[in-house]
Amino acid sequence: MPASFADYRQQTLLLLERDRRFQGTDHALELAWNAPREWLPEHPNGKGILLVHGLGDSPGSFIDIAPQLAGQGYRVRTLLLPGHGTQPADMLGVDITDWQHSVARQVALLRQDADEVYLGGFSTGANLVLEYAMDDPAIAGLLLFSPAFKARLPFDWLLPWLSRVKPWLRQPDGPAPQQTPLRYQNVPTNGFAQFYLTSTVVRSRLAMQTYDRPVLIVSAAHDSVVDVGFVRETFSQRFPNPASRMIWYGDLVSGQRHPRMLVRSDQFPAEHISQFSHMSVLFSPDNPQYGRQGKQPMCANGQNADGYRQCLAGAAVWYSDWGYREAGKVHARLTYNPYFEWQAQVMAQVLEAAQPQENTR
Repeated sequence: MPASFADYRQQTLLLLERDRRFQGTDHALELAWNAPREWLPEHPNGKGILLVHGLGDSPGSFIDIAPQLAGQGYRVRTLLLPGHGTQPADMLGVDITDWQHSVARQVALLRQDADEVYLGGFSTGANLVLEYAMDDPAIAGLLLFSPAFKARLPFDWLLPWLSRVKPWLRQPDGPAPQQTPLRYQNVPTNGFAQFYLTSTVVRSRLAMQTYDRPVLIVSAAHDSVVDVGFVRETFSQRFPNPASRMIWYGDLVSGQRHPRMLVRSDQFPAEHISQFSHMSVLFSPDNPQYGRQGKQPMCANGQNADGYRQCLAGAAVWYSDWGYREAGKVHARLTYNPYFEWQAQVMAQVLEAAQPQENTR
């Protein structure tokens, strides 16, 4: 185990420089997105937050959220989960325990420099940090973005078996890009299998106990990856802290609302937004890669071939989660959050409400 976060970051940079399949000539951009990073606050409050990315993603998932947290006084760090950041084939041999150990090691390093530790995660990363926090009462609170407690895929329980007989759901030698400078576009079956295991672990734990420290959960109603109805019910039943909040981007009938839920519409016709996506909750409209004028449009969005070509050619498009279609419109993936600054205010309120817990480990 590295003796410090600086050592860990340097070792990871060397790994990336050696093993990464770079996607362009701007290696500095790719390393900035894929390497672990630390943000130091101008006015420290003595607290630290570790942020964990999702399946196929990179530490750059938090490139907008981390500075917000540092501006509130927190020392903020990200990590790179094993199998990520280099090339998709490197996930063929990864095991859930590799990810669990990575989180535990970085929590231990953060404790060297912070009086209180908070955890945050996106999708699979949210599962990993929740599992860790349920075993460690010293974790003061959680930020869970698009937590993947349960997938929308009905046969996800087959993935561990399928990974042994079919290494790839989409072959890596096909014409479609395998990765971008920022994330993987194709993931081995084993990666999905390990994601499934993270979801079964948290569902099992939540069935046995509640999580009583403050948590912020952020979900999009039209998330194509996650069973957000299950997440919504889990929040109301298993996260009882009065300071906990769930942000829900989309519509809800009155009977589905909970007093601690904050609901915002996910339709912005003026910005050509039809619905929010799994990943859009993370990024600022000003993000140079994923924002309103972003350089990395996600045209592969479940559209037909003609729509995909129009998007790549720079045609005017609408934005949605994967797979949404509407007559007369081409939809790319929505990759930013119009409510980003408001979401940061809610995030700050939940963190401020978190009280330090005595470590009974």
